Amino acid sequence: MTKIKEMESTRRRALISMGALGTAAGLLAARGGPAAAQTGAEKTFVLVHGAYGGGYVWKYIAARLRAKGHQVFTPTLTGLGDKSHLMSKDIRLETHVLDIVNLIKWEDLRNVTLVAHSYGGWPASAVPEHVGTAIGSIVFLDAFMPRNGQTGLDLNSPPSRQAVLDALKRGEVSRPPTPSTSDRMSEADRNWLQARATPQPIGVSLDPIKLSGARDRIAKKAYIRARGFSNPNFDSFYDACKASGWTVFDLPSGHNVQVEMPDQLTDILLTIAA
Repeated sequence: MTKIKEMESTRRRALISMGALGTAAGLLAARGGPAAAQTGAEKTFVLVHGAYGGGYVWKYIAARLRAKGHQVFTPTLTGLGDKSHLMSKDIRLETHVLDIVNLIKWEDLRNVTLVAHSYGGWPASAVPEHVGTAIGSIVFLDAFMPRNGQTGLDLNSPPSRQAVLDALKRGEVSRPPTPSTSDRMSEADRNWLQARATPQPIGVSLDPIKLSGARDRIAKKAYIRARGFSNPNFDSFYDACKASGWTVFDLPSGHNVQVEMPDQLTDILLTIAA
């Protein structure tokens, strides 16, 4: 009988301990911080790069997320980066939309956290029109957020717009790379980005985007503004998102947050992950 009582006592202590752990996990989840995300199940991230780049620009973020047990995809858009050999006059905005859509379909991804940087906000804005039910949250990282019917030329900076128009006049299919860097970035990272930058297809700037509101119907939405990079468009997107009840973040970073502040960005992405 004594042994049975000891076993029962041990069992009760174990249950109490498990209950305490559950309470702690619940508190973390309620706080909604990065630690809360880390205590949950595996998350799925699709990270979309910006102009002149490729999936490689996410290497610091991808490594950190994978180290925490999450699934990460970093597609390279057609004609850029390791797909620069596919540069063509036939690359349009819809091409880049389908690069992301088909990844999600073919990998059978669910509850995706879709993250778009800079130009990546263009195709990412249209992805929910095709696979909205697969996306649990969407994050615009210092990124474009076009309205229905707008083209890249409508929102391009004056130098970028002129580069597109000049390329059109010359009968070219791309414009030269001008990767953004900042003093906050290490020299090694700056050289790394500049060495791998590839021309941007101009066809993606010419077609009106088709949006019906699927982007805004996603349950969890966030905009991250890099305050070390001046861009009136991004300021207006941030303000509009904040006014609409989106979660917004400000970081003292240059435009390439994923390179300059990978730890802070990883924590934010885990906080708002689906």
